[in-house]
Amino acid sequence: MRHQSPSNWAAISICIAALVHFALGFAIEFSVDEAHYALYAKHLAWSYFDHPPLVGWIQWPLVSLTSSEGIIRLIPELLWVLSAFLVYRVTLEIHHLIQGRNVSYLTTALPSANLCGLMAVLAVIAAPLPHVLAIGLLPDTLLAPLSLGLMLMALRWSRKDTFSITDWVITGLLLGLAGLSKYTAVFTAFAMLWVFLASPKKAWVTKTGFWLALVIALIVISPVLYWNWINDWISFKYQLDHGSGGPWAWRRVAVFLGIQIVCFGPLIILGAWIFLKNFLHVQKWILIALLSFFVIPFAIFASLSGGGGLPHWTTPAWFCLAPFAGIGLAKVWVMKHRVFIRLLVVGQLLICLLGFGFVLAGGISTAAIKSNPIADLYGWKLAGQKATQLAQASKVNSIAVQNWTLASRAAWYASPLPVFVLDQRQDQFDLWFGQLPAGSSVLLMNWSGMAFNSPVRGNLAFEHCQLLDRLEIIRLGQVLSTFEYSLCRNWQDAGVAH
Repeated sequence: MRHQSPSNWAAISICIAALVHFALGFAIEFSVDEAHYALYAKHLAWSYFDHPPLVGWIQWPLVSLTSSEGIIRLIPELLWVLSAFLVYRVTLEIHHLIQGRNVSYLTTALPSANLCGLMAVLAVIAAPLPHVLAIGLLPDTLLAPLSLGLMLMALRWSRKDTFSITDWVITGLLLGLAGLSKYTAVFTAFAMLWVFLASPKKAWVTKTGFWLALVIALIVISPVLYWNWINDWISFKYQLDHGSGGPWAWRRVAVFLGIQIVCFGPLIILGAWIFLKNFLHVQKWILIALLSFFVIPFAIFASLSGGGGLPHWTTPAWFCLAPFAGIGLAKVWVMKHRVFIRLLVVGQLLICLLGFGFVLAGGISTAAIKSNPIADLYGWKLAGQKATQLAQASKVNSIAVQNWTLASRAAWYASPLPVFVLDQRQDQFDLWFGQLPAGSSVLLMNWSGMAFNSPVRGNLAFEHCQLLDRLEIIRLGQVLSTFEYSLCRNWQDAGVAH
């Protein structure tokens, strides 16, 4: 710390993490979600069944040029770098907001702005789960920098006497792009509204710029609205059903909160708690409003977790909490309680490194562990190539799988063969490839990590399926999974209505 300024250390830390992401991006194949969103870029549309279109649009230039996972992953890696930079910038702005109160004791109580920024960046880098989104592009990878950008605009609103037309235009564009990223961006919009409401002395409803920002946001998200309108609002219906999950249970909420602590680490939680304890009262209402960029989405996802949920959904919220945590951690640092901070940073970074090593090794496959989640990241490229060869040799022109999560990698790595999902659940593949016509013959792919019985009985079934070949996926001497290929003839039902 003596030889470099905190701002330099922040830049160095971000660069080191970015290099790790870059290397890992070339080392593993696409996950199910990555392949699914890369297919968005191959099938450009105004919107899609399960998400708004920006996650596909932003990949289109690279996907049209290459199929290299490492090159395509430059997009999420750059978005992570942008998010980390914005965490640093937002931290400085919050620091200036507090410092502008001109309370005498803050001269000694408030650490330097650059130290706070460094601590905020370290809190993000030491959090395990954001590294996953830094390598694989998900809608949350996009929403994180956009949420931070809106938070930055909210801080500008709080510190400036007036908002210029340019400020309103930027705010409208950010809101619109957030809406194109993920439907949960509405939570961020509510947080932005709370910031406006926390400044009652500043007129905003009567300002032309405010309504201009709303119009711009609506124009930007209009492709999503138009696509849903002509498709019977299927995306909104799906999201409402998907978000509600299954039967609600308190134990799921407890599990969700425990997973959140593991995925994002105690460092950021400790820093946020110290901030609340020491600085919240300085600019109470505006700081509470700014904290809503974390509180609103996190509280909603936590309440919905009783019916089910995924841990990465809260990632943009944690990025918005990091600036507050950085100021709190810097406070502890200047008070000479540095050993504890170092232990937390080193401990969480070791967890991240162990995770990277676990992924590169292909996980662990033993009798004691029923499933190896890392096995899902290996073998699909070979499997897709073999499927293409077998389909050609068997004189069939399509592939079938029995779950949509198998279809994403099959469609990406066996492109351009169409992939049919043999279930009664409506999904994006029905929109891309339709339903399997009656009497069709296909190559059926089955994967040991999600194995199904051959579909030769029931209303939706083939007349006959013949096993053609097997493919074992081996990584560092251990068998991760097995693919089976069957030639299935005479599909006996054109498809029950979904």
